[in-house]
Amino acid sequence: MTVLAHVTSPDPNLALILKVLPALVVILIVAAICGRLAQMVMQPRVLGEMVAGVLLGPTFFGWLFPDAQAALFPKEVRPVLYVLSTIGLTLYMFLVGAGLDHSGRTGEVRKASALAVSGIVPSLLLGFGAGLLLYDLLSLPDVSPFQFALFVGGALSLTAFPMLARILYERGLENAPVGRLTLIAASIDDALAWCILAVLSAMHLGTGAGDALPTIGLTALFAVVMLKVVAPLLRPMGATVARTGRLGATGMYVVIIVPLTAGWLTDWIGVYSVFGGFLAGLAMPRDPKFREALHGRMMEIVSTLLLPTFFTFSGLNTHLGGIAGGAMLLAFGLILLAGFCGKYFGCALAMRGMGFGWRESYAVGALMNARGLMILIFINIGLAQGMITQELFAMLVLVAVLTTAGALPLYKLALPERLESRTKTTEVSALVRSNPS
Repeated sequence: MTVLAHVTSPDPNLALILKVLPALVVILIVAAICGRLAQMVMQPRVLGEMVAGVLLGPTFFGWLFPDAQAALFPKEVRPVLYVLSTIGLTLYMFLVGAGLDHSGRTGEVRKASALAVSGIVPSLLLGFGAGLLLYDLLSLPDVSPFQFALFVGGALSLTAFPMLARILYERGLENAPVGRLTLIAASIDDALAWCILAVLSAMHLGTGAGDALPTIGLTALFAVVMLKVVAPLLRPMGATVARTGRLGATGMYVVIIVPLTAGWLTDWIGVYSVFGGFLAGLAMPRDPKFREALHGRMMEIVSTLLLPTFFTFSGLNTHLGGIAGGAMLLAFGLILLAGFCGKYFGCALAMRGMGFGWRESYAVGALMNARGLMILIFINIGLAQGMITQELFAMLVLVAVLTTAGALPLYKLALPERLESRTKTTEVSALVRSNPS
C-alpha cells in the first residue's frame, strides 16, 4: 500500500522534473533539425534555432496540435524554461565579451560608437515617422502618438546582439576588425534601445520619463565598476591560467559567479541580464590562453543546451496574428522598409566614412540589420505592458525574421569568401581597393 501511495502521489519536485526533461529533449531535437536545415540553405544555424523556437510556440505547433503543445509545455514548466534561458543567454554573452580581443585598439571604441549612432539614429527617426503615420491604424487608444512612434523607432533601432555574435563566431570573424567593430556597436545599440524602453515604460505606467534616469545612470556606473575595478582584480587569475594552460575548479567558480552576479545586477537596474554578462566578459583577463581555456570549458554546453531553451521560451510567447487586408500589408511594408533602410544604409555610410571599403561597409550594414530575438524580447515587454497591439506585435516579429534571414545573404554578397578569409588577419579595405571586382 505504501508503494501504491507513492506511485499515485508522486513528489511534486519529481513530477516537475518529469515534465521539464521531455520539454528539453524536444527543444534540442527540433533546434538541431532546424539548425541543420538553416545551414543547408546557406543561413546561420542560429536562425534555424530561432525559427525552431517559434515553431514550437502557438503559431505552428500550438495551432496544429494544441493539446500536445499544452501537455509538452504546461504552465508550471515555463518558469523553469525562463530561468534556464536567462542563464544561458547571460553566460553566452559573457563568453562573447570574454572572447572579444579589444586590447591595444584605443580608437576602436570611438569608431564603434560612431557606427552605433549611425545605426540607431536613422532607424529611430524612420521608425518614429512610420509610427506617427500608422498611429490611427495600429495603436491602442490609451497610448499617445509620441509613445507609440517612439516604441516603433526603438524596436527598429535594435540589432540582434546575441545572434550577431553567433554569426561572427560561426564564421571565425569575432576578432577581425569588421567583427570587433560590429559587436561593440551592436552592444551600444541594444543598450540604448533598452534605455528607450525604460523611458517608455516609465511614461506608460504614469511615473514620468524622469524615473528612467536612475536606470541610465546606474548602467553607466556599473560598466565603469566592472571595467575599472573588477577587471584588475581578475588579472591574477588570467596570469595563472596563462602559466598552467588550464582553468581549474576555483577559476570555474569565478567565471560562473561573476557573469551571473553581473546579470542579476543589470536585471535589477532594468537593462536586462545580457548586458551584465557581456560586461562581465569584457572584465575578464585578456590573455589568449585564458580565452581559449574558458571557451573550451563552457561554450559548447551553453550554445547547445541553454541557448535553444532561450529561443523556445521566446517562441512560446510569440503569437503571430493574421495580417490581412491591404491596409495592414501596406503598414507592414512601411515598417519593414523603415527598419531595413535605417540600419543597412546608415551603418554602411558610416563605415565608408571611417575609411573602410564599400564591400566591408555593406557587409557591416547587412550584419547590423539583423534583429533576431532581441526585438522579440523588446516587443514582448511592450505587449505585456499594453503599449502595442497584437497586430503591431505580429508585424515586428515578421520584421525580425526577415531582416535576420537577409543578413547573411547580403553579407556574403558584399564580402565573398575569397575576401572574407583575409579579414581574419588583415584589414580588408586595401584588398578591396586593389581588387574592386
